[in-house]
Amino acid sequence: MAESSLRLKRRRTESMDDPPEFTRDSSNILSENQLLCLICLDVFTDPVTTPCGHNFCRSCLTQHWDKSPQCHCPICKEKFTKRPELKINTTLREVADHFKKKSEVDKPEVPCDACTGEKQKALRSCLDCAVTFCESHLELHINVPNYKKHKLINPVKNLEDYRCQNHEKPLEWFCRDDQICVCQWCIKADHKNHNIIPIEEEINHKKTQLGKTQTEVQQMIQDRLKKIKEINHSVELSKKNTEKEKSDSIKTFTDLIHSIEKSQTETLKMMEEKQKVVENQAERFIKDLQQEITELQRRETELEKLLNTEEYLNLLQDYPTICSPPTTKNWTDISINTDPDVETLITSLSQLQKTLDEKLNKTLDEKLNKTLDEKLNKTLNEKLRETGEKFHVPVFRQLKRIQQYAVDVTLDPDTANPYLVLSDDGKQVTCGNTEQNLPDIPKRFTNYCLIIGKQSFSSGRFYFEVQVSGKTEWSLGVARESVNRKGRITLRPQEGFWAVFLRNRDEYKAYAGSSVLLTLKKKPQKVGVFVDYEEGLVSFYDVENRVHIYSYTGQIFTKKLYPYFCPCNNDGGKNSAPLIITPVINTE
Repeated sequence: MAESSLRLKRRRTESMDDPPEFTRDSSNILSENQLLCLICLDVFTDPVTTPCGHNFCRSCLTQHWDKSPQCHCPICKEKFTKRPELKINTTLREVADHFKKKSEVDKPEVPCDACTGEKQKALRSCLDCAVTFCESHLELHINVPNYKKHKLINPVKNLEDYRCQNHEKPLEWFCRDDQICVCQWCIKADHKNHNIIPIEEEINHKKTQLGKTQTEVQQMIQDRLKKIKEINHSVELSKKNTEKEKSDSIKTFTDLIHSIEKSQTETLKMMEEKQKVVENQAERFIKDLQQEITELQRRETELEKLLNTEEYLNLLQDYPTICSPPTTKNWTDISINTDPDVETLITSLSQLQKTLDEKLNKTLDEKLNKTLDEKLNKTLNEKLRETGEKFHVPVFRQLKRIQQYAVDVTLDPDTANPYLVLSDDGKQVTCGNTEQNLPDIPKRFTNYCLIIGKQSFSSGRFYFEVQVSGKTEWSLGVARESVNRKGRITLRPQEGFWAVFLRNRDEYKAYAGSSVLLTLKKKPQKVGVFVDYEEGLVSFYDVENRVHIYSYTGQIFTKKLYPYFCPCNNDGGKNSAPLIITPVINTE
């Protein structure tokens, strides 16, 4: 009994430092902790399994149920209306027997104290006699009635540890006040009026606590394994998205290069054709000029001949036909156009520019702006607001891109705080002065003026816009389905809220671990909320001023998300304007 107490104390200390794990030793046998019966704290003998899945020695469990008024599991306390029929777990028994044999080989033998010659292997130790006996010397404790009352334990070398050092008596009791094992004389001397219980009862109590701790630790392990799985899943999704984006980028830029090359080829071909036209035109002009030169040279010869002739009759006869130059083309305004066809070139360049604009805009929208949207942090937000005009075009393109993911959101009246007043179409909400008599169902927020949308989202992207003009306080964003709806709430991701909010007319904040003060040049009149579930992104935009407000990045979503709204208290009518879910009109 005392040995079990010491072993329990030792194992309890170990479990506090090293949570139990399902490990295997070098011989592929389960570790000792996994083969212990939590009643006797020894390796299983004829192990049986309860309907709730826990394992015990058959004799230990049978004795436990015989002593208990109710039939329940000693570990998880699950009650059984009918006493289960216990069957030996043969597989577990084989493993336990294998472990016992291996332990017996590895465990040093304890010699018998009663042997005078060659020491035999001890079989049991007697706490009353303070002597360890072999099988032959143990017969007295088996056959003699007075000795049968002695307390026997497995053989140990340090037998004195299991006996009271002051009174030389077995340690059979446990003092809860001093948390030590005591003998019957200790109770009368130093532990009078203390909370003293039989050591067996304390062992059962400790085992119950150990069982609860084991269950909690196992649940903690499962929660962390689940979280690791979720993180790995998010990394895998990110990897797939990155690979797809890389592939799309390569294709986009390849198509862009092909378009440029095609336009370049067409332009060069056009220039070559123009050069060919110039050369053909020049060739025709030169041919005509050469013909005219030949005719003029012939006329010059005729004139030379007539000027030198002595026969005046020929001169007078031929004069009418050769007295003037032959008819030729007027070459004064005729020239070769060595410049390219400007109109054709402009058309070609315009087409090239149009192609480039389409490709570049698409690339910027899908790549550059997405990168800006996902990587925005506190510093970038401040820079973005400080240089708003410089970043006006990228934010404009962001809004234009994300507005294609617009969804129709309506308010869920079953979740509304009793002070909230909703419009008939479910698109407007404000805080009234009177609490309505509404049923307190699990979905309803009771302590704060909150409400969520009917629509839920567990994948993909979605976007909606909310009019906040005329209000002095508000908050909105998205919320996890499992958020606290009855107690105290803090608008931060750890509690399932991704939101921005206005307080005291001009204080804009967000929670990202701690409160983040947002500095906005202009007061937003309409706020856009964009969520990329797989990327773990929640972004907020001032729609009318086309300004990025704030982004939560690197989040891990595993449960449904709902659009979330809080019009805040009426404040005596100063904050009576409603939050209005407005239709999304694409930014042009």
